[in-house]
Amino acid sequence: MVAVKAHLADRFLANPDASLQAILFYGSDAGLVSERAQVTARRIAERETPPGEIIRLDDADVDGDRDRLGVELRTIPMFGGRKVVRVTTGRVINAAVLKDLIDAGDLAGTLIVEAGNLKPTESLRATFEKAPHAAAVACYGDEGRDLEGLVREVLDGSGIAISPDARSLLVQRLGADRALSRAEIEKLALYAAGKDRIEIDDVDAIVGDVSELAVDRIVNAAASGNAAMAINEFARTVTAGESPQMVISAIQRHLTRLHRVRAEMDRGTGLDEALRQLRPPLHFKQRDVFAGQCRRWTRPALDKALAAAADALRTARRNSTIEEVIAERLLLSLASHGG
Repeated sequence: MVAVKAHLADRFLANPDASLQAILFYGSDAGLVSERAQVTARRIAERETPPGEIIRLDDADVDGDRDRLGVELRTIPMFGGRKVVRVTTGRVINAAVLKDLIDAGDLAGTLIVEAGNLKPTESLRATFEKAPHAAAVACYGDEGRDLEGLVREVLDGSGIAISPDARSLLVQRLGADRALSRAEIEKLALYAAGKDRIEIDDVDAIVGDVSELAVDRIVNAAASGNAAMAINEFARTVTAGESPQMVISAIQRHLTRLHRVRAEMDRGTGLDEALRQLRPPLHFKQRDVFAGQCRRWTRPALDKALAAAADALRTARRNSTIEEVIAERLLLSLASHGG
């Protein structure tokens, strides 16, 4: 019967209580939820002799066999070691199913559950917080202090020092999603391999603003016709705390830049020259993707897309409760109507 606040989570998870049969990780930071679930599953498995087996299940794994989750958790391994079953909530693995398992209190293995942001009144969170042999761990976006700890962890592991000014700039550029932030720090460490110390110029050269990079991925995926990636990145970014209206605004800006280049091309200017004329100029890493979008989209299609984006933004501002749905519809429309 444990409700672990976000700021106490790392201390709690350094040595998970052996009596716990189930642990829920929930919150707005999907990357942190996944990272903590993975690390905790490994710690629990490795404290057994021999180490326990870690099994990962999702809706697709249990859809055809609704009893599988319960069977896995109640089966004692033949060769010893406590089994750890890690799941993500969904249509099949839902609050009702998990409540039945936890209330029974007869699990032979440990259940690790990953979920999104949950209000205190939601049944899944309440089940884990109230059960005597379960815990619910809050996972929210990293603050400056948490990010500095993450920077120290990754860079110490790589054996690379970082100057105070470079650390300050790095923390400013990292975002609320733990997985994205870790990836950026690891990229920096790889870039700086062989150096005695990371300086501001290194951070400036290799680490972009994480929240901006995430939105860029959403917009570029949609404009390039990759609907699945656009929707997945959008869901991840919104979960990390970004505003759907901000994403729609970014789409508008991107379409406007495409329209400018496409208009120049229609006037007879070559693509390379039209791209050189664009202000502010493109980052060299974005050039090929943007050029491909200029070839994919016609000016009439961009006219329609800009009108749709403007309408979506107006509607989202009037109806903020459905702004996510509005933004998703716009992304799907863009991904399917280029050309």
